[in-house]
Amino acid sequence: MSDQDSTPRIQVDSDWKAEAQAEKERLTQKEAELQEAKGQDGAGAPGELPAADFKGLIGLLASQAIMGLGAYTDPKTGGVVIDLVGAKFAIDLLDTIDEKTKGNLDAEEDKELTQILTELRTRFVQVADVIAQQQAQAAMDPNAAVDPLGAGGAPGIIETP
Repeated sequence: MSDQDSTPRIQVDSDWKAEAQAEKERLTQKEAELQEAKGQDGAGAPGELPAADFKGLIGLLASQAIMGLGAYTDPKTGGVVIDLVGAKFAIDLLDTIDEKTKGNLDAEEDKELTQILTELRTRFVQVADVIAQQQAQAAMDPNAAVDPLGAGGAPGIIETP
């Protein structure tokens, strides 16, 4: 037996190469699908945060304003919880962003920010008017304290300080 016969040789057959290539293609396809999913909804895999971008910032502040304008209820009473001060702060922050980014946003971003601000301001005025009406009714009839469940047991408005 010669030295060449005793040296181990690596044998790669065509089946192994084909399997490796097929696996590589499957992984590439899965990665492409994940990237596509991230692009469509902005979130990606479950538990993954959305991209930290302008749209996300505006959405976060808009959500805070909406929550302050009665988007959730008190679990104990069922009344709508209003935080006008917090809602106004979030709307004011959005307005500051609008002022400071004038001329630096693309058309879609500018339109979206303008639309969000218009809707939030309108909603703020509506909610503030309802609260003022409730306070006026309570002032006219001090014996009829403001019922958080409202007349007839329907949920009313609970204003936070």
